[in-house]
Amino acid sequence: MYFHKQELQFTATPDKPDAVYARKLQEVLGGQYGEISVALQYQFQAWNMHIPGKYRDMVFGIGAEEMGHVEMLATMIAQLLEKSPLGITEDALQDDPTVAAIVGGTDVQHAIVAGAGARPVDSNGNPWQGSYITASGNLLADFTANENAEMQGRVQAARLFHMTDDHGVRDLLSFLIARDTMHQNMWATAAAELREQGLETMPVPSNFPQHKENQEVNYQYLNFSDGAEAKNGPWASGPSFDGKGEYSYHDGPTTTVPMPPPTHADSRLYGTTELPNTVEKIAGTVQDKLNKE
Repeated sequence: MYFHKQELQFTATPDKPDAVYARKLQEVLGGQYGEISVALQYQFQAWNMHIPGKYRDMVFGIGAEEMGHVEMLATMIAQLLEKSPLGITEDALQDDPTVAAIVGGTDVQHAIVAGAGARPVDSNGNPWQGSYITASGNLLADFTANENAEMQGRVQAARLFHMTDDHGVRDLLSFLIARDTMHQNMWATAAAELREQGLETMPVPSNFPQHKENQEVNYQYLNFSDGAEAKNGPWASGPSFDGKGEYSYHDGPTTTVPMPPPTHADSRLYGTTELPNTVEKIAGTVQDKLNKE
């Protein structure tokens, strides 16, 4: 159940309108690592979770907070657009204000589609996608993905911080960056506790029997580059990170097999093969008779 309270978690009031910056801010709203992504990622993880208690409660709670961050950014973008000019009409650029706006770096769909409002898109206008979401049901895999999402989001917010001198925008970004700091630490702490308690450990999934994987290659570093320094890393020799094996270094693959011959699909899919066209046509006729559709 959701209940909307008409308050913001933090002030979102810019000093002045800025349509160009509003477009930039769309990235941390509707981009791959934006607030829409993390809000829905955490919700789906909670809905799909197979374990009751503190982990599920935490993920639900943070997902709800992130939805509030969506609201703050959408509000900020709308305010940045509220009194922004729709286009620059100087003759030196071009008399068409739409073209001028695009050259100037604004998103004309902010006006045309959203009526001076935020949109569920990134800074290039690409629609937000559900494929951005990671919700596997494996908590160590998901919490690690969450940590990465918060890292990427914090990187982008920090870059945006330096792209404006608007005190109101910077105040909001400062708050969101601080929350990203907390969430990075929180997911790392939760992932570490999962391992410490033996609920899940590496390699993920840890309850897949390792004797069923090809153990000849499971801790080999295979160098497929002409760079020579990788062999000096701790991943090339010594105990593995999960403590279950020993790293080894190899120049190139340790296994090879001949390439199998090309496949030959159903002739009615009309792929070009080395067989004569008439043969393929006859084969298709025969397949029609043998496989009524």
